[in-house]
Amino acid sequence: MPSSTKYDQQMGFFIDMQRCIGCHACEMACAECETNGQESMIHIHYVERAVSTQTTVQVCMHCEDPACANVCPADAISKDEFGVVHTAETSRCIGCSNCVLACPFGVPQKQEKAELMMKCNMCYDRTSAGKKPMCATVCPSQALFYGTREEIEKKRPDSVPVDTFFFGEQEVKTKVKIMMPKGSNYLKVQ
Repeated sequence: MPSSTKYDQQMGFFIDMQRCIGCHACEMACAECETNGQESMIHIHYVERAVSTQTTVQVCMHCEDPACANVCPADAISKDEFGVVHTAETSRCIGCSNCVLACPFGVPQKQEKAELMMKCNMCYDRTSAGKKPMCATVCPSQALFYGTREEIEKKRPDSVPVDTFFFGEQEVKTKVKIMMPKGSNYLKVQ
C-alpha cells in the first residue's frame, strides 16, 4: 500500500456536474499519466444525447467503506490511511470482475486485454507529492476541482459539497464530493 508524508489531507476533490462541458480534456490528461498505461481512468458520459448536450463525469468516488475492496477475493484493492482507494495491484488481481459488479457508482472497469481491473486512484503519484490530479489541472470549466473546502466554498457560494449517497437502504460516504445547488433536494452533507 503506497504511503507518503506529503499527502495533504486538507485538499479535496470536488465535482460540479453542472459545469462539465464534455470537452474530454480530463480523459486525455488521464490517459497521458504513465501509471495508467495510456488508458483513461475518468470517463465522460452524455446524459441524454438525443435531446441534450449535457455531459457528466465519472470518476472513482473513493468510498469510506469501498465495496470494490470488500468483495475482492484476492485482496488486490486497498484503501490507504488518506482515504484513497487504489486500483487493483497487478500481482494480486485475478480479473474476476467482482469489483466491477459491486461498485454502486459503476467505476471499476475490467481491461480485457490485461485481465485486470483498473480505476482512478486520484493520481496518487501526483497528489502524494503535493500536486493536483491530472484531470483537475486541465478542466477548462473547473467542473473538476482539487483544493480545500474553503476554496471551493468561495468559488461556488451557491453550491454545497455532498459526500453521502443512498443506494436503496445502503448509505455510501465518499472522499470525493459532488457540488449540489443550495436548496436542492440533496440527502445529507458532511
